[in-house]
Amino acid sequence: MVGYIIIVLIIIAVLALVFANIRIVPQSKAFVIERLGTYYKTWETGLNLKLPFVDRIAKIVSLKEQVVDFPPQPVITKDNVTMQIDTVVFYQITDPKLYTYGVESPLSAIENLSATTLRNIIGELELDSTLTSRDTINAKIRVILDEATDPWGIKVNRVELKNIIPPREIQDAMEKQMKAERERREAILRAEGEKQSRILVAEGHKESKILEAEAEKQSAILHAEAVKEAKIREAEGEAQAIATVQQAEADAIKLLNEANANDAVLRLKSLDAFAKAADGQATKIIIPSEIQGVAGLAEGVIEAVKDK
Repeated sequence: MVGYIIIVLIIIAVLALVFANIRIVPQSKAFVIERLGTYYKTWETGLNLKLPFVDRIAKIVSLKEQVVDFPPQPVITKDNVTMQIDTVVFYQITDPKLYTYGVESPLSAIENLSATTLRNIIGELELDSTLTSRDTINAKIRVILDEATDPWGIKVNRVELKNIIPPREIQDAMEKQMKAERERREAILRAEGEKQSRILVAEGHKESKILEAEAEKQSAILHAEAVKEAKIREAEGEAQAIATVQQAEADAIKLLNEANANDAVLRLKSLDAFAKAADGQATKIIIPSEIQGVAGLAEGVIEAVKDK
């Protein structure tokens, strides 16, 4: 019975020891394993078993991209202006073994290397170039850091200059310059607005004049059309009146012809027409001989009537 219990205890101890040395490596992680104090292997993602009392996990390394923000570093430009620049480095561990054994303190090494590289690059640039060449500076620092950290199993993906802080007096001068530039742009925009406003007013005045001229033109055309219509109607009325008179005279002649009027009647008609002509403003009147005889006859008749 005692032997059975001892066997059970031994089995439990062995199982506990086995389970204690089973490790699951999660995604984006890597375990650096040492055996008897010497690098043995690197565990990748999945289930792994280490020998008890022989293997040990020397370092757990994250394979994700990491970000480190370094504090501002004093740098001097080519024109002897001291400024503070802080950098942000994006890096990723590509070789866990080199990262574990390549350098004692990787982040400290990257920080010092970044500061040194930054001073070298900024020392070749003047202040204005430093403020306007961030992309160029970032690219140069990244290339240098990537080459330097390659033996450490680190890949530098990106470097960014977070802040560039010039001296206080230069900041004041820059603020004044930016203020003057804003005022200049505002004046230009105001002048452009006034110019556009004047142009629009002139265009409106021009359009108004054009419309006014068009209106006058249409009015003149309509007036001319009205005068033309009135003259046409007046001419038509006169023509109709002349036609009516002529028709009346023709009807009168027709009636005389139908009545078989003698010479005496015709002469009286001629005398009547002569009397109407005499009512006019003519200065000379030539009386035909036939009418003279008729006139004498008419005068004799009138005297005879008076005697009676």
